[in-house]
Amino acid sequence: MFIDKVDIKIKAGNGGDGIVAFRREKYEPSGGPAGGDGGVGGDVYFEVDEGIRTLVDFRYKKHYRAENGANGAKANRKGKDGEALYIKVPPGTTIKNKNTGEILADLVDKEDRALIQKGGGGGRGNTRFKTSTRRAPKFATPGERTEELELELEMKVVADVGLIGFPNVGKSTLLSVVTSAKPKIGNYHFTTIHPNIGIVDYKGVDSFVLADIPGLIEGAHEGVGLGHEFLKHTARTKLLVHILDISGSERRDPGDDFEKINRELNKYDESLINKCRIAVGNKADLLQDRETSEKVRELTEEKGMKYLEVSAIAHQGIEKFLDEVILELQQIETEEPMVKPQDEIKLYQHEVSKEDTIKVYQENGVYIVEGKKIERLIESVNFEDTESTNYFQKFLKDKGVIQKLRDLGINEGDTVKIYDIEFEFTE
Repeated sequence: MFIDKVDIKIKAGNGGDGIVAFRREKYEPSGGPAGGDGGVGGDVYFEVDEGIRTLVDFRYKKHYRAENGANGAKANRKGKDGEALYIKVPPGTTIKNKNTGEILADLVDKEDRALIQKGGGGGRGNTRFKTSTRRAPKFATPGERTEELELELEMKVVADVGLIGFPNVGKSTLLSVVTSAKPKIGNYHFTTIHPNIGIVDYKGVDSFVLADIPGLIEGAHEGVGLGHEFLKHTARTKLLVHILDISGSERRDPGDDFEKINRELNKYDESLINKCRIAVGNKADLLQDRETSEKVRELTEEKGMKYLEVSAIAHQGIEKFLDEVILELQQIETEEPMVKPQDEIKLYQHEVSKEDTIKVYQENGVYIVEGKKIERLIESVNFEDTESTNYFQKFLKDKGVIQKLRDLGINEGDTVKIYDIEFEFTE
């Protein structure tokens, strides 16, 4: 089964909570603070595994979670950091944020690895809040909570050479002859519904990857048929070889087919035309009109392409075909070395690690304060402890919350609500 686009969800690990703890020592207030920090949550990475050829495994497993950081412990012991999660994908996998469409990473080569989502930071234990005037803090902070991120994974075939052409021109047959690939072959249109890949080993030269790109039709650049699904696989190739049926067995005009496919490539991506350097007249063993092949030769050579005649099924002209492909690949390498589509990896940062936005507004006579950092902090406030309460009030002042309340016209005794907690405002 060939799967080249899937949606999955990932979640980096939450940070562990800092804790409140005290030593049991003489002459230390409350024994002295000894609460450890929480561990950092595990990151989520994606990395290339050349042994994987499709995204089919992601069809059955949709959710991926890294390990949470452990909570802090007594005696100022830090919680264990969460284990990172490494998700393996095939070469040529693009990772997008499903909600925004932003490309986060483009993984092509076997050494490619991308950090997509960082784990949450660990909370601080009460030892962190000890000062010269606050000798026994009775509060700590929780770890950062990460958000689930929905991703779209799309695989584009990574091949040195791509065979393109209308359906039923013999691309799959040629692939099966020059590689060990065993594509499904039949004498009907759209036999191939996904790219087939094979490795060519020839005359002791470095091997190269050959892909049969599924048959294109007129209007493919606009998505007609499976146009976009087929055309996207041409983006990864170094060289495109145009396969034409010169036998007349399908009652098609190979010259007309050549022009139509070129138009589709040009409309989809103008740079693809420069990759088309070889045209192959296939089914030469069934050629009934020599003039047909000569017209195709003239047409293709006018475009600066080499023209060859072969019969894949009769194994005619195969060595000449491979010689020319290898020469072109060598020439391409000297002209412009292959560059990754994207050199810079974009890292998705969960909301809590971004600048926190605090909202202050009035509703039905009540002043409401909201913000993710406040929501996390309030979980750790001990309102029965003066130092803990003072720390919380200082946070509100430092973040400008008190000033925003004043700007809204708050008065002494008015009600302020922060999530589930309500209190009276005092100057």
